[in-house]
Amino acid sequence: MNGDTLNARTINYHPDGSIELVETTVSDPGPDEVQVEGRACGICSWDVATCKLGTEMKVPAPPGHEGVGVVAKVGRDVTTLKEGDRVAGGGFQTVRNDAPARLHKIPESDLPDEHWLVEPVACAITGLDHCRLKPGDRVVVIGCGFMGQLILQGLARSYAGQIVGIDIDQGRLDLAESIGISETFNAATVDPVALGKDIDVVVDTSGSQKGLDMATEIVRRGGLINLFGWIKGESALFDPTAWHLKGITVVNSSPSAALRETMEPAIRLIHHGLFDLKPLVSHVVPLDEYPDFMTRILNGEPSYVKGVVKLT
Repeated sequence: MNGDTLNARTINYHPDGSIELVETTVSDPGPDEVQVEGRACGICSWDVATCKLGTEMKVPAPPGHEGVGVVAKVGRDVTTLKEGDRVAGGGFQTVRNDAPARLHKIPESDLPDEHWLVEPVACAITGLDHCRLKPGDRVVVIGCGFMGQLILQGLARSYAGQIVGIDIDQGRLDLAESIGISETFNAATVDPVALGKDIDVVVDTSGSQKGLDMATEIVRRGGLINLFGWIKGESALFDPTAWHLKGITVVNSSPSAALRETMEPAIRLIHHGLFDLKPLVSHVVPLDEYPDFMTRILNGEPSYVKGVVKLT
């Protein structure tokens, strides 16, 4: 290394919800660091909520956290990574220095960068861990957006006896059916009574009050509600009488509730095709277009499931 300084770009989220493209410089990595060239970063619902809510979002998203990149330089004391390794980690930075412990090596693969979004798959694994599935369980997933689709992909390869998807968007229900979920219902028209009284596990990925209310209504006595979605506010309502009389178990499966390290399992499962992001990544845009594209998302971008920002 020769003490080079590189120009780099990243983004900032402003309190009004706008996105600023930022120019910065990056020096050579330190002895215990590697330099990573960012290739792609997924747009999380946390990013969307930050831009939608502005100052009302009490915990704004960082500048990306679903990154994929390639190691460009290696500090002299680093032994776990080498130049050319593709890694998961980071955000919207085009170039950055990072500690190897924060990165996860991706194996040789023909999958393009936008289909190697490891972090959300790791979150989905945490959600599946908290389902506490028993063979033959009947499971309902409320919310078939990107994360709901990942949960459904995992359930489709489990020993669940019945899997049902519920959403307000018919396109997302069609997507769920395309991966083998044979029972899907539109949330606007479904009669909860028609789902029966034997739903063992309800995974609520909707992040909405209506989703939580439906989960309470359809889960069986002694069943489990898995709160995967984040109701992004300071309060939410629940029916304590229903929860008490039905003996419902409620678990929080946010990333902070992880029962194990899930990034490495996520990499293995993507590599072996057990999680497939190809049908889920609906939009790919360059970094320059990210601010305008976010506006399109907030205005209801047609057929949107998951967006990825390309950094090179």
